[in-house]
Amino acid sequence: MLQRSANPTSRSIALLRLVAALFCLVLASDLLHGQSDAPAQPLDSVIAVVNGQVILASDLDLEMRVFRFLPVGDQDGFAPRQAMERLTTRALIEQQILQEDPHGLDVDPKDVAANLGDLRQNLPGCKRRDCATQKGWTAYLATFGLTPERLDEYWKQRMAVLGFIERRFRSGIRIAPEEIQKYYQETLLPQYPSAAEAPPLGKVSSRIQEVLLQQRVNALLNDWLKSLQDQGQVEILDQSLAAPPAPDSSTGTSTPDGGTL
Repeated sequence: MLQRSANPTSRSIALLRLVAALFCLVLASDLLHGQSDAPAQPLDSVIAVVNGQVILASDLDLEMRVFRFLPVGDQDGFAPRQAMERLTTRALIEQQILQEDPHGLDVDPKDVAANLGDLRQNLPGCKRRDCATQKGWTAYLATFGLTPERLDEYWKQRMAVLGFIERRFRSGIRIAPEEIQKYYQETLLPQYPSAAEAPPLGKVSSRIQEVLLQQRVNALLNDWLKSLQDQGQVEILDQSLAAPPAPDSSTGTSTPDGGTL
């Protein structure tokens, strides 16, 4: 006796399941062999965790590129370990900012554009390129592996952190005239062969005041960062990126990016 064939509804369901399975197989094959229309993207990886916030390999790559883009610091001596330290420190600061103000990392795009506009006018490398135009600026950034969009986002975070530090530590600090006089007598004058060759105090007092102010801010910032690091949980998954322990506590904590952030 011939068996009874399945009803039309059962056959339709089976056919749909077969088509779906074949589609999944084709999609999986495309993904495995890179045959999709979109260009293949390299997989990112987590290299550190700061109080539950992940830091990715792409973040480290960006930090390295931006540092080489900025004409500051020891370019040759800057290594991934230093970049990792800056990233974890900045993450601690940003977390503290958001605890105090959920919108603390927001920066007006116009302010970011204006700040970067000033940078474009003063970068030594831009003197030989047409950075005033968007095309020239884009081409210049490409030499560092950067894009305008990527730099804009990085610069916005940088401005937010610097603004927070300015408000928290710089405001309220007063440098007394006696401190300026002492710095002039004990630090500046000895750098000249004779007192007659040194600039008069009146001409350099404002610069001395700025130096002393920055020293005071750095001291307050370092103490604050040390407390954040002691209270926080920072896990470096790649031990080659972990900073070696400081020889003693008197060395202090470095600023987020060597003073440039």
